[in-house]
Formats: sequence, structure tokens, C-alpha cells
Amino acid sequence: MKKLLISGLFFACIPYSDGYAATTLYTQDFENPNAGAFVNDSGDVNIFNPINALYGGQPAGFQFAQTFTVETLKIGGTQAWGTGFLDPQARAGNYAISMLSSNQNDLLGLSFNIGTYKYLNFQMDVSSIDLDRWGGPFVATGGVAPVFRFSLFDNPGGGNGVTGGTLLSFADVTGTATALKNTFDWTNHIIALDATGNTNGNVILQIDELQGGYAALDNFVIAASDKPSDVGQVPVPAAAWLFGSGLLGLLALRPSKRR
Repeated sequence: MKKLLISGLFFACIPYSDGYAATTLYTQDFENPNAGAFVNDSGDVNIFNPINALYGGQPAGFQFAQTFTVETLKIGGTQAWGTGFLDPQARAGNYAISMLSSNQNDLLGLSFNIGTYKYLNFQMDVSSIDLDRWGGPFVATGGVAPVFRFSLFDNPGGGNGVTGGTLLSFADVTGTATALKNTFDWTNHIIALDATGNTNGNVILQIDELQGGYAALDNFVIAASDKPSDVGQVPVPAAAWLFGSGLLGLLALRPSKRR
């Protein structure tokens, strides 16, 4: 009976794994900065070391490009706002990155080759947060929902940068407004950026906060796929169906009490 049950559940999974052939280009939860790279410049913020100093070479050869000061925040410290940055959802772990929208136009660029795939798909967490120093606070009293724009540029030369040639597509993501300047309120998003028309597979993904004053990002999953929003994970409805199918299988194979 055990062999029959395992086989039945295995074959139930096959149709839902087939076709999810996204190629993962990059994952980053920002939990492992390069040795000695994070420096608390005050306020639980590393403002002077660029993102490359902390996360360049993850994986080998990978580099960020940035304009102005894209910061790295330490969660669970004691300096920011006198309490440290608080993460009641436990989504950020120990570190997250952050940027300004208004005082200066912070930009972050990531370069990839997506081959012949049609879409660059990007899953990330975003949250409003604020600084109590380094010119802050930046978020208006009462809170402002952060808006990020993710733009995909053609990059025929294949170099690093925050912008490239032709703009291929873009998508905007809106987080939630919170009046708690020291507390993250993460929302998760998946966007699909159409890469149709790129020259040779090389593209630049640009991240720009359009409004909100100041905000954070974390937990990147970036994949190339011919399906929009496919980052290589079984969708929740399918996972729920499999769980239900497993229960039905167990019920069908359970000996009847009447017998």
C-alpha cells in the first residue's frame, strides 16, 4: 500500500512541474555581505560602502551599478530611531538594501544575458522605511506608499551600468504606507519585463524609487522565461491542488472501517 500511495502522489505532481522551465539568473536575500564589508556608519546604516562592496562577486563576476547612495540597512540593531529597525514579519533577516526617491535620484543597475527568452521576471519584497539621520527623515508624516519602477534596457555592449540603449519595457510596484518610520511592512511582488527587441540577449535592469521618500528592497529572485511572471516556482493554486490530491489519495487508499 505504501508503494502505491507514493507512486500516485508522484504522478499527480508531474503535470504541474512540466513547463516551468525558467532559468534563474540571480537570487539575493542580502544576508551574507562580503567579509568585513558592512560598516555601521551610524543609525544602523552602511551609507559609504557601495552595494558592490557588500554583495559584488555573488556569484563570481557579478557586479552592481549604482547612482548616488544605495544603502544597506542592519535589522535588529539598536541605533535607528533608538529602537533599531523592526521587522515584525521576519521577512528581511539581518540586512536589506534601501534608496531615496526625492532628495536625490538613487538608481541601481543589474546586468544579465537572458539569451533567447522573452521575459525577465523579477520577484522581490518592498517596504517603506525611514532614516533618523543622514538627512532624514525622508518619508512624510503619516506615511507614503513607496513606488518603485523596474525598467529593462537593451545592452548590446554587455557592460555594467544603470541604463543602456533602447528601453524595452518597465513595470511599477507600489508598497504600503505606514506611519511607523522604524518598522518594515513588506509586500511581495512579481513583475514580468518584456525583453522583445533586445539585440543579443544582454539587458540592464534598472531599479528606481519614484515616490515615497525612502524605502527598502529585499529577497530578489530574477529569472528568464518565455512565460510572464514565471520565476521557476510551482504556483500556489497548483500546490494547493496537489495537497488536496494527496489527501484524496490517502482517503481512497485508507481501509474502510465498515469492512
